[in-house]
Amino acid sequence: MAGLARSVAAAILLLSMTTFGFAANKVLIILDASGSMWAQIDGKPKLEIARESLRTVLQSVPADDEIGFMAYGHREKGSCDDIQLIVPPQAGSASAITDAADSLKFLGKTPLTAAVKQAAEALKYTEDKATVVLITDGLETCGGDPCALGKELEASGVDFTADVVGFGLTADEGKQIACLADNTGGKYIQASDEKALQEALAETVAAPAPAPVPEPAPTPAPEPAKPEFNFMPTAVLAEGGDPVTDGNAWEVYKAKSDGTRGDSVTTEYGAYKANLEPGDYVIVARDGEAKVEQKVKIEAGQVAKPLFTLNAGTLVIHPRPSAGADVVDGAAVVIDYPSADNPATYYGTTKTVLPAGDEKVTVTIGQGVVSETIPLAAGKTVEKDIIVGVGHVVANAYYTAGGDKADGSGIGFKIVKAKKKIDGTRDEVTYAYGPDSKFDLPPDDYVLIATVDLAVVEQPFNVKVGEFQDVKVTMNAGVLAITAPGASKIEIFETKKDINGNRKSLGYAYDQKYQAAIPAGDYAVVSEKSDNSSKEGTVTVKAGERAELTVQ
Repeated sequence: MAGLARSVAAAILLLSMTTFGFAANKVLIILDASGSMWAQIDGKPKLEIARESLRTVLQSVPADDEIGFMAYGHREKGSCDDIQLIVPPQAGSASAITDAADSLKFLGKTPLTAAVKQAAEALKYTEDKATVVLITDGLETCGGDPCALGKELEASGVDFTADVVGFGLTADEGKQIACLADNTGGKYIQASDEKALQEALAETVAAPAPAPVPEPAPTPAPEPAKPEFNFMPTAVLAEGGDPVTDGNAWEVYKAKSDGTRGDSVTTEYGAYKANLEPGDYVIVARDGEAKVEQKVKIEAGQVAKPLFTLNAGTLVIHPRPSAGADVVDGAAVVIDYPSADNPATYYGTTKTVLPAGDEKVTVTIGQGVVSETIPLAAGKTVEKDIIVGVGHVVANAYYTAGGDKADGSGIGFKIVKAKKKIDGTRDEVTYAYGPDSKFDLPPDDYVLIATVDLAVVEQPFNVKVGEFQDVKVTMNAGVLAITAPGASKIEIFETKKDINGNRKSLGYAYDQKYQAAIPAGDYAVVSEKSDNSSKEGTVTVKAGERAELTVQ
């Protein structure tokens, strides 16, 4: 899993090297924040891989590069207009971009064509050289044509390039969006898995132009033999521990005169050996959430072998709804580790390296939340089940007891606490829509409020830890189908009038047809025409049956 995250980071880093590196460019990163980014690769959601990769890459981008950040599908479900320029292209935007990515919700559609068009306009591509880097794990879902957009932008005659990273796409899917990159002179990088990504990266590295052949120079005097490597660092989790060679990273910076980090030299992974130019450097060793930094001097003819002690351990968490139950892959695991600026969030079974100390672990499954503090010593591994303590509920509505299940639109379930507050109201717990709605709830007494169109029924139920139950709500309702030729409005009323002679309106539609589930009983239906004339009819609806009425 760590290898894949590093590969994705490398992909974006190469894009930054091949497109970001020109000082005259403004670059805008577009991140797919659609709901499909919750899908997992090797047990980890793609959205978390993307967040971590952005964080790693942006640390290596020069401070004067003008980088922007745009996302789509992060604010609304089902909207093709949910595109937002969150961070305009500007120098020193790395922190703002990573903060924005960390706060995104992944829930919408994939309007990638419209997003690239908006990004191009935001970069003023008709005036300046412009580059867009699109990271998507899905195809266009909003009717856009990425191939046509690529041709349109290229035909404009300006210096615009779109590079596309297909994150987790199949080869056939990749062909459908690669044209956006091809038509603008950009690159398409297939990132289906770690191996495929690495092969794609190799294909995108531009070979440097050959240097001019210098004039023959006098044969220099023999130089002393140089060591094969002059920098051979070692990282360990604890003093005396084995070297860390997998999942770790090395960040190499030039040192400023005051000993702080200067320009980035490189970022490498795993076991690392190198030849560095003589001088002062700042080296950062990382593994998981643990890191240590120290200054290293490289001297001519000498080999530097610094030791980096991370003072960290390994924590493995298995989130379970109840004792003995299977791990819930969608369970959110938040670990607030020592010295954390932003607590890290993982999903399902979690294995990570953390700074030694007390680790506060909070696990959420549905509406159940539990926190534990786990002490972790340097060099040690702690593996622990965390039991959230919830029961699983599936809710459905039926027109009659033992009758047909309501499975159309207009079905909703709201769960509230059974105990009323002093003002007579109940605390709302959660809600869902559609048949077979699923809930994970802590043990308690609840009331399920089921709504099917105009029918609303409350049903109490109780939840016990580890218990699976189907809550079936009998609506005692039928379906009323109304036709009113030429009508501009149809309205349904109770037949019984109140003390003032008024009838209660139950529902209406501005149409010539209206169909809705409704409690069994007698009703009056009024159709109105645009000339303010009206007609009225009556109908009896029986539970579990369909009633049809024509009013004309």
